[in-house]
Amino acid sequence: MTEQATDERRRSKGRIKAAWVLVVLAPVCAELTFTAVALPETWIALPLLIPMYGAGVLLIREAVVRTGGGWPSLAVLGLAYELAEDGLGLQALTSPDMYDATDWNLRVLGFNATYWESQIGIHVVFSVLIPVLLMDLLFPGHRGRPYLRTGGLVTTAAVAALGVAGLRYGIAATQDPGYQAPLPALIGFTAAIAVLAVVALKVLPGRAGRPAPLRSSPVTVGAFAAAATLAYLGLLMPAGLRPGGPVFGDAVPLALPMTGSFAVAALVIWLLRRWTADPGWGDAHRLWLVGGAMVAHTAFMVPGHGAPGLATAAVTIAVEVLALLWLGRVLRRRERAGRSAAAH
Repeated sequence: MTEQATDERRRSKGRIKAAWVLVVLAPVCAELTFTAVALPETWIALPLLIPMYGAGVLLIREAVVRTGGGWPSLAVLGLAYELAEDGLGLQALTSPDMYDATDWNLRVLGFNATYWESQIGIHVVFSVLIPVLLMDLLFPGHRGRPYLRTGGLVTTAAVAALGVAGLRYGIAATQDPGYQAPLPALIGFTAAIAVLAVVALKVLPGRAGRPAPLRSSPVTVGAFAAAATLAYLGLLMPAGLRPGGPVFGDAVPLALPMTGSFAVAALVIWLLRRWTADPGWGDAHRLWLVGGAMVAHTAFMVPGHGAPGLATAAVTIAVEVLALLWLGRVLRRRERAGRSAAAH
């Protein structure tokens, strides 16, 4: 076997390995570090979550890479992903009973507006952006390159579609039996997904500007990520998703916390665009960004679930911290190896 063939075989194995890691990582970041704190049965539902989360996020990542898109394209497709999951699969965006969201949710013309905004943050950030960012750190040699060939891409798309059906007939059928979203809503969600896909894959690639850079330290980035996560979720959802009414009671109009969470999201986008434009932004910043958001994401679920919830969250956070410390060591070792190679 020639050296070129050996290298090609090694790269192919690396691509396949990266694809499978992303398939597993997506539901872990989005669900097992979040709802499993309050609902341990989430672990049992993992086989139903992997097709939608794993294949869905892998499909998004592949589509963006193949069209030359960047993080804005990933975020827009994250919006489409959220509509596919909660609008078409679970149909929680229109259900009056799913997850008891109507107790704390602003419902407009049969649409769960507060719930939708909360899930945008969860799915865009924790289902899509963070898993893809972690993949760039774990597999830097495949950063910006497709993991799949055409056959794998087609298979992934089919599995993702089956994942939506699995949510509908596997999870929603037990969590909200008998509910069927209105046909106009389903048509609207499907049309919105199509429009978002065109924007992400045809309009946005190559259009990102370069804002004025702003210097930051990794610790600052991590602390801000944690605070922003808690603020965004805390304005919209009862901490721990415990039963009850709106977060701030009936005295505060539900539109105000929604406006506040929108402002938090806008601040995050503005700061990240400026931080990432700084030449000193690196993998340490990315790692702290992920760590702050993930730990806060898990901690948000603790209230209202007593000792079992606290123990589950403590174990989950400990695993997250240990995994991030390990990845930090890998990144530092990789950086030293790169400096050594450059010196020689």
